Amino acid sequence: MTGRAAPGAAGAGHAPLRPTGLRFGYGTNGFANHRLPDALAVIADLGYQGVALTLDHDHLDPFTPGLARRVAAVHRRLAALGLAVVVETGARYLLDPWHKHAPTLLHEDPARRVDFLRRAVRIGADLGAEAVSCWAGVRPPEVPPAVAWDRLVAGCATVCAEAEAVGVPLGFEPEPGMLVEEIAGWRRLRAALGAPPGFGITLDIGHCRCLEPAPVPDCVAAVADHLVNVQIDDMRRGVHEHLEFGAGEIDFPPVLRAVADVGYRGLVAVELPRHSHAAPTVAARSVEFLHAAARTAEKGGGAPRT
Repeated sequence: MTGRAAPGAAGAGHAPLRPTGLRFGYGTNGFANHRLPDALAVIADLGYQGVALTLDHDHLDPFTPGLARRVAAVHRRLAALGLAVVVETGARYLLDPWHKHAPTLLHEDPARRVDFLRRAVRIGADLGAEAVSCWAGVRPPEVPPAVAWDRLVAGCATVCAEAEAVGVPLGFEPEPGMLVEEIAGWRRLRAALGAPPGFGITLDIGHCRCLEPAPVPDCVAAVADHLVNVQIDDMRRGVHEHLEFGAGEIDFPPVLRAVADVGYRGLVAVELPRHSHAAPTVAARSVEFLHAAARTAEKGGGAPRT
């Protein structure tokens, strides 16, 4: 499974497809201090071709009154800017002002999380999103692993049914420290769900370096048939910290070459959720790095470092 073809770009800041054919995007969780229309404009003006839109209280709150009207306005804004979109669901305190990411699908009462994910899927459909992304959550200490797993499978089954009904691919993300943190765990979950065709994977390139046993390009190849969403950032082995490109240990040209070679045509979106304080500057540096890395990948060379 791959993302749909890119929409036409608009605006003077837009760059053509990279030599590898990849389309780069930027996550709005890295623009938390911007109004969403302003964030989208900056991202487009920098030459990105898409956006990873995290539904949150300040960026398209899925629980706000007049949601349909707001979704329609965002859809028009994306179209005017020529930006493709994927929907991300990792908002920290959207559902509980006291507890980060709570409730997850693993909690005793996951109803609010399930409702949120179903809303996200419907919003994704209305926006023409290439995928909607989600994850398992951290297992609460009082919840036995087997119970947490059963809750995860049940919750994902409900969300999968919603996604299938509206025709939006679901990208499940292995996340360090969560119940499903590696590709192997995603495979187990997919099997438990009966391998639904719309249940793909969101692959965070940094996470692969953080904890996967295989080299990052091999991780890309291993999930090629199910890749519906790619997040990209730098990272160090064993440390779950999203870093700017060049600040970690990843050799990016071989990674980009691998993503292109498997035929993936969805967005490759920068994931720097702790860099909102300098969002325009960081986003500018990031797209320049990715363009250089893509050119190097096309030539078969090593990584540009900063």
